[in-house]
Amino acid sequence: MKILIAPDSFKSSATSLEIATWLEIGIKSVIPRCETILTPIGDGGEGSLDAALHAGFTSTEYVVTGPTSKPVRARLGMKGDVALVELAQASGLSQLPSKVLAPMQATSYGTGELILHALDQGAQTVILAIGGSACTDAGAGALQALGAHIRDSSGHELPAGGAALAHVATLDVSTLDSRIASTHFILASDVTNPLIGEAGAAEVYSPQKGADSDQVKELAAAITHFASLAGSEHINAPGAGAAGGFGYMALTFLAAVHQSGIDTFLSIVDFESKLAGVDYVITGEGKFDSQSMRGKTPFGIYCVATASQIPVILVCGQAELNSSEDLRPGFKEIYTLNSFQPDISQCITNPRPIVEKIGQSIALSLRR
Repeated sequence: MKILIAPDSFKSSATSLEIATWLEIGIKSVIPRCETILTPIGDGGEGSLDAALHAGFTSTEYVVTGPTSKPVRARLGMKGDVALVELAQASGLSQLPSKVLAPMQATSYGTGELILHALDQGAQTVILAIGGSACTDAGAGALQALGAHIRDSSGHELPAGGAALAHVATLDVSTLDSRIASTHFILASDVTNPLIGEAGAAEVYSPQKGADSDQVKELAAAITHFASLAGSEHINAPGAGAAGGFGYMALTFLAAVHQSGIDTFLSIVDFESKLAGVDYVITGEGKFDSQSMRGKTPFGIYCVATASQIPVILVCGQAELNSSEDLRPGFKEIYTLNSFQPDISQCITNPRPIVEKIGQSIALSLRR
């Protein structure tokens, strides 16, 4: 029997490689001779760098500006002249001191610094994995790090954060790093929201980053003002609203090409070639719900594997699907951590024994 194990990370709980390894341990405790292929996957969110590293990228760690303007350690992935910049490494929710949200002041500056480090390493292509952002600054911080000058009416450089965008008077991009023009940027994200409007970056995502209703309105107005100076060509482009508007910056000033995050990473790990001779595929993520069916890792893998007539098993922390989202029969089986351990806090803080037990259950079912 040959099983390909290709989960995403379980956010705030375990990496994709950890989940894959624990499933393998459980399976082989029941079927010792089972052949397993571990292929950690990302879809542009947190954990994407780990998936790339398992696929042959190497990492270098740098000290960059964190989301609250304090120094943080962040890694950059390289393979040949291709760089992977994971925004969450520098500007993500995971980098907030003591996990205290900062919706108005959080900056993407450190992600711009990572891009510069990628260029210093000779990157000709930069993949921007932009999930997990703590910022709603329309990528202005990253743009400043890349050499742009964003000034207020007094001629002072704009301070960090989305709220400050309300005070932009001038934007000078003539000083951007010259290497940007000859670099190919890929915006790896499955978020299709525009920059502004009811489905915009501030309206939809800033509440997840700690903004209350008044702050959402303030951020939306500030981003709208910034876009009036930066240009309207890409404000409604799919992905412009991703990562608090970072997508808009990348499309506008880096000439980035928007690609499906899961498709990008399936290509990075050469997923289709790994399906040869495989009997079953196991995939998973922390929470499987309606969002999962819009380009997230499990659904992307489900589509590719079933096209090759390979049954797919889903493992997740919990599954929330209503009767109109009847994808359940498509998976051979769905295993949830909270069905093995009803205490959700245990599922999050100590998932290993539960995941190993699920691996055993999968093996017992397949052996029968």
